[in-house]
Amino acid sequence: MEGGARVSALWVYRSAVGPGLSVSLRSRRIKKRPKQGKKGVPGDCPAPAGPGKAEQPGGSQLGGDAAAGPEKGEQPGAAQPSRGAAAGPGKWEHPGAPHTGRGAAAGGASNPRPQEPITGPSLHDLLQELGQVQHSRHRAAKLFEWLIAPISPQQFFEQSWENKPLLIRRRNPAYYQGLFSTATFDAILRDNDVQFGVNLDVTSYVDGTRETHNPVGRALPAVVWDFYRNGCSLRMLNPQAFSATIWHFLSILQEQFGSMAGANTYLTPAGTQGFAPHYDDIEAFVIQLEGKKHWRVYGPRDDTEVLPQFSSCNFAQEEIGEPILETILEAGDLIYFPRGFIHQGDCLPDAHSLHITVSSYQRNSWGDLLEKLLPAALQMAIEEDVEYRQGLPVDYLEYMGVVNSDVVDSRRGAFIERVQNLIKKLVDYAPIDAAVDQKAKLFLHDCLPPMLTEHERALSIHGLPARWEDGDVRDTDIPIKKGTQVRLLRHGIIRLCNERNGMLLYYTTENSRVYHKEEPKYLEIDPEFTDGIEFLLSSYPEYVCVETLPCDTLDDKISLATFLFEKGLLITKKPLLPM
Repeated sequence: MEGGARVSALWVYRSAVGPGLSVSLRSRRIKKRPKQGKKGVPGDCPAPAGPGKAEQPGGSQLGGDAAAGPEKGEQPGAAQPSRGAAAGPGKWEHPGAPHTGRGAAAGGASNPRPQEPITGPSLHDLLQELGQVQHSRHRAAKLFEWLIAPISPQQFFEQSWENKPLLIRRRNPAYYQGLFSTATFDAILRDNDVQFGVNLDVTSYVDGTRETHNPVGRALPAVVWDFYRNGCSLRMLNPQAFSATIWHFLSILQEQFGSMAGANTYLTPAGTQGFAPHYDDIEAFVIQLEGKKHWRVYGPRDDTEVLPQFSSCNFAQEEIGEPILETILEAGDLIYFPRGFIHQGDCLPDAHSLHITVSSYQRNSWGDLLEKLLPAALQMAIEEDVEYRQGLPVDYLEYMGVVNSDVVDSRRGAFIERVQNLIKKLVDYAPIDAAVDQKAKLFLHDCLPPMLTEHERALSIHGLPARWEDGDVRDTDIPIKKGTQVRLLRHGIIRLCNERNGMLLYYTTENSRVYHKEEPKYLEIDPEFTDGIEFLLSSYPEYVCVETLPCDTLDDKISLATFLFEKGLLITKKPLLPM
């Protein structure tokens, strides 16, 4: 995935601070640097627990792509006799090669190189078709099926997911056409306030040195393209904030994983590379959009790097061994690799590369759930069980602690047994459902807001004709009645959580397309309305009459429906007509 060895995927939208310019401000030409030692560039590692430091507090890009440095003796951009384009994609593929990571699969997988192009609906037609699918989870499943075709989702999740890389070749450069392009990128630069370090990184990887060359301020086209012309890679950190197509794509796909789906785009000049070898902390789907790129993927080096919580530092070539998958990715192809798989990609001398990395599942493991669950279980146990509140033995410091770890003393055995028993009892106090709700609440904050189809917009609050006309406001009433049929806009846009200060309804419709630009959105719900909300959740995607909502009075039923409709959470079966 190109990029962000030091950054973390959920933080892709915050500003990035490079280690200093390493290009001439006059020519922006990459300077030759001495070769580095084995370790990564100082400051090139992710902060161990959160967004914070190093070059990219904005995150390991739910998507990245490390680009390999030139082999010893090669000049950046020079022809590489052993890797020329003439070799073709098939020559380098050896998905069965071994690696040393014991906890992961022994190699990558790929579909057989097709004799004929693998076709499918265009992205435009697919998104139009998905707009007719009533259940948003079904939309997500169909979009994911198209993303990895001809591999079936069942085969993917049984064989590759969190296990080993997968290469999908299609011989169809137009397969992903319409998702993003260099022309789209150029238009974004011209028409939007794209900021260096916040929305765009300028990077290089030369002779083992990975550098970021971000000036301060707006990324104007003349400056950006001059960097590119002089051999720098361009990484857009949050294309969904500027591209409605990517926003639409990701807002559907996030329901497939129940975890944030994000993206970065990477534009790399021919014969260059922008990122060092590294692994990331997310599941990555590298989608080649234009040109081609030489990729090498390496297995985890030991068990500690299998499915890691955090992204790695940059690696030197001699630290990573031999690749388990090596190929040329061409437009229309895809590589998936799990978190923890080291990767690097470099451009061939005869073609530029544009790819987008779509990724998900950062900090979404059993361990992350237990980080929420165990402190809550302990607090509950302390409150409810006197055994957890009893004092420690007055003499325990005499026989416990590292200095006493080799001491033979019966009191040590009794102490350790008591601790073990208390830990086992914590299971009885574990608020598992409440901890899951806390994870769900975080996911809803991470989510992109839903992108409405034209039909959905007409059925929502956005379709009402409220306006200023002839010196006065018109049609401001919301004409919801007992016979009005309503349903939730999407399956995953709300979560009802029972918290200390009452029932809170978290929702996504007012989220920003920029990650965490807004605080979490929630509504305080009176207890008498919770049954009505649960009824709407269980009824989805069917429409229900307002009068069937399980509230005490008809006024309560209409009030609840109107309130949720105003927040964009409900749509009606037919457009509401002005009263």
